[in-house]
Amino acid sequence: MSTDELDDSSAPLIEHLTELRSRLIKSVIGFLIGMVIAFSFAEPIFNFLTAPLCSVLNERGQDCGLVFIKAQEGFFVAIRISLLGGFALSFPYIANQLWRFVAPGLYKSEKGAFLPFLIASPFMFFLGGAFAFYVVTPLAFDFFLGFQQLGSGGQEAAEGTLSSPVPSVIFQGSAEEYLALTIKFIVAFGLCFQLPVLLTLMGKAGLVSSQGLGAVRKYAVVGILVLAAVVTPPDVITQVILFSVVYGLYEISILLVRRVERKRNEKLRAEGLLDDEDEV
Repeated sequence: MSTDELDDSSAPLIEHLTELRSRLIKSVIGFLIGMVIAFSFAEPIFNFLTAPLCSVLNERGQDCGLVFIKAQEGFFVAIRISLLGGFALSFPYIANQLWRFVAPGLYKSEKGAFLPFLIASPFMFFLGGAFAFYVVTPLAFDFFLGFQQLGSGGQEAAEGTLSSPVPSVIFQGSAEEYLALTIKFIVAFGLCFQLPVLLTLMGKAGLVSSQGLGAVRKYAVVGILVLAAVVTPPDVITQVILFSVVYGLYEISILLVRRVERKRNEKLRAEGLLDDEDEV
């Protein structure tokens, strides 16, 4: 190969790398702008995120209060909120930059196949996050706070009417730890809700089949049990909920992959590339 041919072949690569660099810079700038906006509203966002805990405490007749154990904890809580909020605010813009980088290299049919998944992925993530926030988090904290010991009897013991007072063991949570646990729930369920999107996309690419997914169902059950034990706190309620949801999503994924296969077979039959009794 001549020097001119080498220069011609390297030019498109340099152009792609330059465009990738531009898209990444724009995405980072968008993320930073989202972080600044979220940081400006850190207090109302934090109040919103503490709503499940406050609801559980109010039902138990307790005041809703969290504490800062360390002096810098309030700052790090605001930073954690700005990271989560910045990602949520900038995700549509980042996804648009990803699409504008990938789309020119796709055929029209490939664009039509890829774009629905690009839309479905953030939708399923937010759906999983909402399920974690509105369903799982209240149940988990209701379970955790059930181990409090609302002691009484101090006055009675002082008056001599009670032989031994019952100590109070009540929740005085760290704001940073509560926020970390809540975000962990949201992110874990958001990622788990990507399962149908991922498997359907793999089925469309021919990497998995509905028959193959059904054949490894028992291994999937074990994997989901391990996942539920790793990404959730050590309480049975949260683990059972996550297992039930992810396994249900796995079964839905099999149905979606089967639908993709059926459409592919119908298209091949229409083009005369597949006999009626055959199936890909």
